[in-house]
Amino acid sequence: MAIEDYGLIGDCTSCALVGRNGSIDWLCWPRFDSPACLAALVGTGENGRWMIAPVADWTSTRSYRDGSLVLETVFETEAGSVAVIDFMPVNNPVPSVVRIVEGRRGRVEMMTEGVIRFDYGHSIPWVTRLPDDAGIVAIAGPSLVALHTAVRLEGEHMATVGHFSVAEGERVAFTLSYGASHLPAPESFDVEAALTRTDRFWTEWSSRCAYDGPYRDVVVRSMLTLKGLTYAATGGIVAAATTSLPEQLGGARNWDYRFCWLRDATLTLLAMMSGGYYDEALLWRDWLHRSIAGSPAQIQIMYGIAGERGLQEWEVPWLVGYQGASPVRVGNEAAGQLQLDVYGEVIAALHLARSENLREPTYGWSLQVALLEHLETIWREPDEGMWEVRGGRQQFTVSKVFAWMAFDRTLQDCETYGLQGPVERWRGVRDEIHALVCKEGYSESKGCFTQAFGSDALDAGLLLIPVCGFLPADDPRIVRTVAAIEHELLEDGFVLRYRTEPTKDGRSLDGMTGREGAFLACTFWLVDNYVLQGRFDEAKALFERLLSLTNDLGLLSEEYDQQARRLVGNFPQAFSHVGLVHSAMNLHQGAVAMRGEAQPEPQAEAAE
Repeated sequence: MAIEDYGLIGDCTSCALVGRNGSIDWLCWPRFDSPACLAALVGTGENGRWMIAPVADWTSTRSYRDGSLVLETVFETEAGSVAVIDFMPVNNPVPSVVRIVEGRRGRVEMMTEGVIRFDYGHSIPWVTRLPDDAGIVAIAGPSLVALHTAVRLEGEHMATVGHFSVAEGERVAFTLSYGASHLPAPESFDVEAALTRTDRFWTEWSSRCAYDGPYRDVVVRSMLTLKGLTYAATGGIVAAATTSLPEQLGGARNWDYRFCWLRDATLTLLAMMSGGYYDEALLWRDWLHRSIAGSPAQIQIMYGIAGERGLQEWEVPWLVGYQGASPVRVGNEAAGQLQLDVYGEVIAALHLARSENLREPTYGWSLQVALLEHLETIWREPDEGMWEVRGGRQQFTVSKVFAWMAFDRTLQDCETYGLQGPVERWRGVRDEIHALVCKEGYSESKGCFTQAFGSDALDAGLLLIPVCGFLPADDPRIVRTVAAIEHELLEDGFVLRYRTEPTKDGRSLDGMTGREGAFLACTFWLVDNYVLQGRFDEAKALFERLLSLTNDLGLLSEEYDQQARRLVGNFPQAFSHVGLVHSAMNLHQGAVAMRGEAQPEPQAEAAE
């Protein structure tokens, strides 16, 4: 199936991807980053899946319940129609997936097939029946799952299968629950009560969204997606639900995104607060503070959902990859890279939290000073840049801009809250970085800012220069940079991060082979630049083109393949949905300002 054929369900501890064909092809338990027990998404059906679908030919439509992560897939057959209601109960005693099959018309013959494979599709469990023939238990090593249902299940060809029929008004329930193998198997529970509780949780949460503009429906769906990617125990938000969905179909640009990126910190914080979700913003801010605590020299670009630092990358040899795109990777070695931009992101997030009174002004100040003092010693060094290139370090322009932002926001904190530090020295460093970027990061011959000092290449990250307040959007250098990006990085109307074609020495910037799709977050940044430049008609048109890429459930992946006209990259992607939220709010505020009702500033990355 195509990536966009999947929907997300979750319980704020983990999540699953459900295909429009009724198959759950991705499920990690007990956490987002745990080994998958259903891994067909990046393998084959033999690596784990759970199908519920009609026996006869069918067509399907699907939707979320309004304001909820409860997913309903309606199958239409010649004999009738049936809905499969999928959800993961929130605040349940044990992690579970519930599937309720509901007859809507006629009588439909149904089948279920479950293939449980622990350890990313590798470990075949030992399967036994539950007492009273109420389902099965599958055990391998430390893990156990119990499948409770009234449907008679049989073992066939290393799978668990069952056949049943559902008439109009009838409901048949299945619950799959996770537990530790040394403990008793999880017991069954009242699925109807769990459905009511879970539906209420999501609808009450989404109803609190403070945005009431013309794009409210898509903003609420994006906020629900971000909440669904949040690990409730710590407040960490994973970049995506999956690993190794390819940036190029059939290619090797496949990465594990089930971690939390500091690059996303400020924009995510701002999106949560702009939506009125201050509790979630506070949890994210505190996750950030805990995760980076320690030696500033050891700051990473990403962490695990509880702040884990050991994200060693390895390849899974027994998985063939999504539609043959290999390798499948677990972990991410980019965690050890030097990326100067993360210092700016972290300090901008701490600054933003102060400005919104999430914490008292002095909270985290000593850590912020330590980060800045370390940045003062390293900001001149080359780094791998915000895109985590594996082709060698360079003097990336955006990295220096974000280093400038770290000093700028710290100085603002000193001035606003009376916080103490060597203000004059920091001001000198800030101004030095600004002057260096304007001299070395700007190409006089090309007439715009470039990806790295002395380079003629472009980088969509340059669109963040006016967003973070480094230069105003109407500065001629910014206007020309946006025009250059439109000319060189726009493909079919969407923005590439950078060109992946090999340079004269045969190497690509990122050290990889192949190409990638348009990066959706970067295209949202172009929307934001249009708003900042007063180009509202162009901003609205581009934003609505981006909305046309969402799947039928309102979900976005990381990238869009313009040639195949498909979503690519890990899915659903938090960064894409954060970009959608910001651009929707910027457009709304820009329209309000044009009507003369108010003159609010468009949302920017901790801009003043």
